[in-house]
Amino acid sequence: MDSTTATAELGWMVHPPSGWEEVSGYDENMNTIRTYQVCNVFESSQNNWLRTKYIRRRGAHRIHVEMKFSVRDCSSIPNVPGSCKETFNLYYYESDFDSATKTFPNWMENPWMKVDTIAADESFSQVDLGGRVMKINTEVRSFGPVSKNGFYLAFQDYGGCMSLIAVRVFYRKCPRVIQNGAVFQETLSGAESTSLVAARGTCITNAEEVDVPIKLYCNGDGEWLVPIGRCMCRAGYESVENGTVCRGCPSGTFKASQGDEGCVHCPINSRTTSEGATNCVCRNGYYRADADPIDMPCTTIPSAPQAVISSVNETSLMLEWTPPRDSGGREDLVYNIICKSCGSGRGACTRCGDNVQFAPRQLGLTEPRIYISDLLAHTQYTFEIQAVNGVTDQSPFSPQFASVNITTNQA
Repeated sequence: MDSTTATAELGWMVHPPSGWEEVSGYDENMNTIRTYQVCNVFESSQNNWLRTKYIRRRGAHRIHVEMKFSVRDCSSIPNVPGSCKETFNLYYYESDFDSATKTFPNWMENPWMKVDTIAADESFSQVDLGGRVMKINTEVRSFGPVSKNGFYLAFQDYGGCMSLIAVRVFYRKCPRVIQNGAVFQETLSGAESTSLVAARGTCITNAEEVDVPIKLYCNGDGEWLVPIGRCMCRAGYESVENGTVCRGCPSGTFKASQGDEGCVHCPINSRTTSEGATNCVCRNGYYRADADPIDMPCTTIPSAPQAVISSVNETSLMLEWTPPRDSGGREDLVYNIICKSCGSGRGACTRCGDNVQFAPRQLGLTEPRIYISDLLAHTQYTFEIQAVNGVTDQSPFSPQFASVNITTNQA
């Protein structure tokens, strides 16, 4: 409620009729407003009441009242009796419906609840022909808790000369806000000025809670305090627009896990097929080993070893070679040796038997050399030197290799 917005008479109830009087006045911007004034200072035992119309609570727990008023300095009034006052009382009365009449509630404290005695910081003392030269005071009081559907306010004068210029009734609330990745709806402040009202947040779209449930607390001044918990954008989404939106990672970027970090570009030789990607898929011909992190570039199989040199000594053989021209983009290159015995004729070659010895080993060589012994005398052999790495098993193609043919001497 704001009395300054009234375009017609306020029509508040007065008791007795000889007390408060409704008059037109002007605010500081020279707009016409409706005010109430009383000045029965020369009559003793004053008890003048002014009651507002029924004001709905609208779910509020604590009510605030802003009063603008002016008070005449008693000492500036000639021959004024000692009963002159420079204060007035503020009361409220709760009701579930508009039940007030001319006589109910009774015009007295109890049933009315007293909020406070209101005193002016400054009073005026001069009156000239052009109108009053007065000083306007502004005071705010609050009361609660209130629980019924509505209430009335009452102003009690007991011997002052004053003008009630404006009355504004309001409650405080914390506005809807997006904070810490969550939406907090409008929340009314608590019943006491020190109250903290807990509000549960709802994660914004495509965000998820981290650890504890997310909360904010609304204080008595309508301010959000004490954030607890937070929501973070889930995998595939990044925080934008000052943390109010979780946006899907644009094409060509990804985000692997929940968190505050933004989307990053796909590693080399990989791509995304849609927005909101949590990982990038390898392009054709490129692969990712099971143990490779998803932010590692996709790689391919190595090319064949080069420059193979063989040295035969009766039934033993030393093979040496140089690494492949292309490692496939990896650092886990190793070599496998495939031994085939082709006999002394032109028949088909077969895998060597278990009697052939390889030093240091046949598979998983890390150095480009090997010593082979216990071969059969006067026999043709073919040796394939395969280059393999961590994604060879992912490829549908056989490993690249270099081969060499040798014939053993007599034992």
